[in-house]
Amino acid sequence: MKKTDIEIALSQDLEPITDIAEKVGLKKDEIILYGDHIAKIKPSAREGREAGARTVLVTAATPTRAGEGKTTCSIGLSEALNRIGKRSIVALREPSLGPVFGMKGGAAGGGFSQVLPMVEINLHFTGDIHAVTSAHNLLAALLDNEYSRPRGAFLLPKNVIWNRVIDMNDRALRNIVLGLGKAAGQVREGMFEITAASEIMAVLGLSRDLDTLKARLGNLIVAKSSNGDPVRARDIDAQGAMAILLRNALMPNLVQTIEGNPAIVHTGPFANIAHGTTSIVAVDTARRLSDIVIVEAGFGSDLGAEKYFNLVSRRPGMVPPDAVVIVATIRGLRLQGGVSPKDVDDPNVKAVVVGMDNLRKHVENMKSFNRPVIVAVNQYEGDTDEEVEKVVELLEEEDTAVSVCDVWGKGGGGALELAEKVWDAANEPHGDIKYVYDLDEPLEAKIDKIVKRIYGGDRAIFLRSAKRDMDQIRDWGYTDVPVCMAKTQSSLSDNPRLRNRPTGFSVEIRNVKMCGGAGFAVVYTSEIMTMPGLPSIPAAVGMDIDNEGVVSGLF
Repeated sequence: MKKTDIEIALSQDLEPITDIAEKVGLKKDEIILYGDHIAKIKPSAREGREAGARTVLVTAATPTRAGEGKTTCSIGLSEALNRIGKRSIVALREPSLGPVFGMKGGAAGGGFSQVLPMVEINLHFTGDIHAVTSAHNLLAALLDNEYSRPRGAFLLPKNVIWNRVIDMNDRALRNIVLGLGKAAGQVREGMFEITAASEIMAVLGLSRDLDTLKARLGNLIVAKSSNGDPVRARDIDAQGAMAILLRNALMPNLVQTIEGNPAIVHTGPFANIAHGTTSIVAVDTARRLSDIVIVEAGFGSDLGAEKYFNLVSRRPGMVPPDAVVIVATIRGLRLQGGVSPKDVDDPNVKAVVVGMDNLRKHVENMKSFNRPVIVAVNQYEGDTDEEVEKVVELLEEEDTAVSVCDVWGKGGGGALELAEKVWDAANEPHGDIKYVYDLDEPLEAKIDKIVKRIYGGDRAIFLRSAKRDMDQIRDWGYTDVPVCMAKTQSSLSDNPRLRNRPTGFSVEIRNVKMCGGAGFAVVYTSEIMTMPGLPSIPAAVGMDIDNEGVVSGLF
């Protein structure tokens, strides 16, 4: 009988994390131990080491609800690179408890391509996400306290824009009323967002050191004054206390893969409502400790990968990826080719051929940045040879590099060909990066260019509310900022029901929010929420723990 992910993970003999650290030259005084198998990497580890490693970005075609196995492929690719003699580190995001107990049931890879210890990584880990939650809600409490005092008379309840967060999928918290009761302060409406959508998560992921972190925390816009000016966290002296809560969370986490290779897991912004990749500290640290870094970006190329290029790689000290891997599955191609979700496991060559249009668009997207692209066909049980061979044939006819992988079943041994192709591609000479937009362009132009070039739409349509938001952002002095699109992951368009490669559509922009701390503008398209709900049968209902402390149900 086929073992589950958690059964495979719990059957492994883990190496001491000090031995994993030694493999990449980290000394004992450069790490902080969190037990035997997890460590924090101190900032001193980046001193005196050159950030010279190649960087490979792993993205995907439009995913099914279960995902395309992007994290699993990222880990397996790093394993394979180590097998062929290249010192590789995979840099991943931390799993959020919301998806873990909701749909996914775990997000540390799968099969023989996992990061370990799997249970700890999927649950509380080193407390980073809890620290973000606490820092975010501390700011909310300080703000509420401020406007309930005479000195806070310049703040009106309706002008408070800093919500609260929790690391859980809970649709009942999407809209709430605060301040009920005689001694609770002013009554106002509010909401909760999931912690992964917190701007503090983005700030943590985009800060290089404590000084940068404090400055960014101080720039968080939390309210509007009675005359419409931005009220920032530094105006109520909140940045120092928040930085104290985040001081350890700023350090990236070192763990290991099943094959005993180093992995860095840090921060957890979602890619459909945030920028969707690991921290710049994690990437920078990995580039100083290895020959080649594998970085995962959430969802398809239209979300995490677009933001990695246009938003993340432009940060000080960062560089654009040297190559891109697009993960695709036969199941995903069947779905994009018109098969209903309940039938995606049934062989259907015709649907796969039709669904190739979706994959082609993702390939075009990544090639448009002037970087080499390799498609990794992530094999699942039920894929037929005819379907797989057809995908390979069509991609090779179109001069797109492709490799078929089985990292779930074989670990790094299932991606050796992919590793060779990725190493060669990442070391090819390549010209200047071709970003989608220039930073000094108007917000409207940046958004419209993403809609046309990345989504394949005709244009962006700006609702009156969005126009007001953008006028205010300009009035506040924010001009040269990147944009972070909040859009469905289920379609290249803003309509989750439009599959494959839709054309002739427009994207509706309903709101734009300036994130002064993170330094980007979040652009909200239609039907996007920052607090997910649980599915009809949450993954949590199948989880348990026995008297020996053994966890079951994570998958």
